[in-house]
Amino acid sequence: ARPKALIPIFPGTNCEYDSARALERAGAEADIVVIRNLTADDVARSVENVAARIAESNMIFIPGGFSGGDEPDGSGKFIMAVLLNPAVKAAIERLIARKGLIIGICNGFQALIKLGLVPYGEIVDTDINSPTLTFNRIGRHQSRYVTTRIASVKSPWLSEVEVGDLHNIPISHGEGRFVCSDELLAKLAANGQIATQYVDFAGQPSMDIAHNPNGSNMAIEGILSPDGRVFGKMGHSERIGTHIAKNILGEKDQKIFAAGVKYFQ
Repeated sequence: ARPKALIPIFPGTNCEYDSARALERAGAEADIVVIRNLTADDVARSVENVAARIAESNMIFIPGGFSGGDEPDGSGKFIMAVLLNPAVKAAIERLIARKGLIIGICNGFQALIKLGLVPYGEIVDTDINSPTLTFNRIGRHQSRYVTTRIASVKSPWLSEVEVGDLHNIPISHGEGRFVCSDELLAKLAANGQIATQYVDFAGQPSMDIAHNPNGSNMAIEGILSPDGRVFGKMGHSERIGTHIAKNILGEKDQKIFAAGVKYFQ
């Protein structure tokens, strides 16, 4: 009746309360677990705890923030290191095998792509030729609202929207530019794995910095795994509420979390 969503909190995570609130409003049970890293023993115990909690969960939500201050040399590496622990990795693989859902937003998206969970749908060894999220073309952090377009609904997370739907979503990141080879980009497009794109006022995908805050290839804001059960995106879809952004026009609720709950019901 109430699917359980694990929200792991890493040093630098700052979106856990918004994430938990969005999930609970949609009817899920949010299970926040803090990854402690004061000592090596704290890390070991936290890893054991995360693996055990994943086993009890229906979905994993890796929220946004600045894990480890996004240093050194890029974002999401501490998250990736924890999730690559053999026990945690095995728990994630079991969750995927039993048709569970995973979503990562902003910092969480960065971790998912470094693990290979998007776009491949499984944890794989990545290299310099793998898709990644890198520094914004503007060379600095961007924090504002953008308009995104639903480009594919081949995902349980997107069952409540239609292709072409537009949403106004807040973004806040310094490393959100999706890059990959032209070959993989074409494959993602053909497979319907490009979930959402940054668009202009006419609803057309745009490379203009006024609409695409990071210069992402093909204006990509979010991508899916091949089966759609893993979803990574940069925009903070969890930052919604009656008294939030009242001066911003347009639809803000992508109904992602309601769709995730509906999937299990």
